[in-house]
Amino acid sequence: MLKPFHTEGLLEAGCDEAGRGCLAGPVFAAAVILPSNFANPVLDDSKKLSAKKRQLLRPVIEREALAWGVGLVDEKEIDQINILNASFLAMHRALDKLQRMPAHLLIDGNRFTPYGDISHSCIVKGDGIYASIAAASILAKTHRDEYMEMLHREYPEYAWNRNMGYPTRAHRKAVLEHGPTIYHRRSFRLLDDQTRIDFS
Repeated sequence: MLKPFHTEGLLEAGCDEAGRGCLAGPVFAAAVILPSNFANPVLDDSKKLSAKKRQLLRPVIEREALAWGVGLVDEKEIDQINILNASFLAMHRALDKLQRMPAHLLIDGNRFTPYGDISHSCIVKGDGIYASIAAASILAKTHRDEYMEMLHREYPEYAWNRNMGYPTRAHRKAVLEHGPTIYHRRSFRLLDDQTRIDFS
């Protein structure tokens, strides 16, 4: 079972991002405040769950959370400020949308830019430890997947409905054949040497 809190008695928000390693599309982040008695046996790190389970959990989290928010930073901003800073900014934008302000933040990862004067704890692999971070990972992932499926309809040749913008071999081949789109991150290495050897 995931832990319900980090510090007992504090109103905590879990924060996580999705899409940091993608070649295309925004990075998304979510912030979630769960009630202290929240329990769901399926809840886990989004990467450990099937797409179907994530989709089933999303409305449960959005309905039962005390507050939740989702923020994004698009590919143009990512190219300007780099993906690490973009991930932090997406978390800040998610926190901006919370209806209640937490007393403490639980951040998945080992670094974070402070959000106002709210204290925070960085927890490596926290999405597999704390329920609120796991919930945030699911919202970030499902909201981003939904967004990438929308972009797929505009550029179906990149199969973003399947790879969600991640650097799969098929995605890199599509970039080689069709060139980058307006949604590709120009600061990322869109092609690797192996792709050039295989498909040039």
